[in-house]
Amino acid sequence: MNRCIMANLSKPADDNSSKQSHADANINLTVTGGKNDWIDKGFTLVAYVFAAVTVFVLFWMSWVIFEKAYPAIIKFGWKFLWSQNWDVPNLVFGALPYIYGTLLSSAIAIILAVPVGLAVALVTSEDFLPEWLRSTVAFAIELVAAIPSVIIGLWGIFVFIPFIEPFEKWLAKTFYWIPLFHTQEPSGSNLLTAGIILAIMILPTIAAISRDVLLATPPELRSGALALGSTRWETIFLVLLPAGFSGIVGATMLALGRALGETMAVTMVIGNSSAISFSLLDPAYSIPAVLANEFAEAENALHVGSLTYLALILFALTLIVNIGAVFLVQAFGSHQKE
Repeated sequence: MNRCIMANLSKPADDNSSKQSHADANINLTVTGGKNDWIDKGFTLVAYVFAAVTVFVLFWMSWVIFEKAYPAIIKFGWKFLWSQNWDVPNLVFGALPYIYGTLLSSAIAIILAVPVGLAVALVTSEDFLPEWLRSTVAFAIELVAAIPSVIIGLWGIFVFIPFIEPFEKWLAKTFYWIPLFHTQEPSGSNLLTAGIILAIMILPTIAAISRDVLLATPPELRSGALALGSTRWETIFLVLLPAGFSGIVGATMLALGRALGETMAVTMVIGNSSAISFSLLDPAYSIPAVLANEFAEAENALHVGSLTYLALILFALTLIVNIGAVFLVQAFGSHQKE
């Protein structure tokens, strides 16, 4: 009898405790309410407004560029993309030399800067060096991003070109049978020099963001990999870098965007020649460089339209790069989930 009474008395308590635990499990900490609810709603509204303004400005810029480029679009059409002629007096224009120079110089910069940037990020985020030295190296690398591009261009003319010119002449003399180095007398102002200067300029972006991504990686991943018997380098290459892949790709795309749009430093060291050459030791031209050199002096509407057409192409290139990066990150993320 007593056992039955005790069971009946304890049953409601068990039910209440289970209901309480179930209610606690369903608590949503993100739910807002009360007298400060208007602040959250106001902030959300402001965020939506600024997002809409950003999209509007993007489309507005695109429309203005398209409108200015319209005479050249009507005149040359798609042939403008693969034509090599740029004859201002006869009003004949083609974009291929400038697209080639822009893409190739940016590709050289990315190929050189990504491995070095990741190495700097690893050295300054892991405990390979003392803490004071890691902070000093990271600060020194990030400080390069604060140098104006025109200063880097002047440094490239007066310091870097005299330094690298003997090496480029040695490349041309030793590996002349390779098309990439088939140049008789490299002058120092060429595609390779521009790519290296761009690599120096985008290195801080890749290194700083990649370092922050690696530092933000949960320490449990590192500890778990080491506990399972992985070496330090296996942990870095098989766990940490894949975990921070999306952030590293984002850093690379930001750096590539700057490389594609860099103007003054590239203009001062690339040689500014509209002839297309497979050799990296020959002068070249880029879209930002030709815009900087000719836009202020352009008077004819077709000339202005052709330059603006180049700007529209550069805008499309950066947009394609960013869309490709998004798809790459999504594809890698879905592969990791599988």
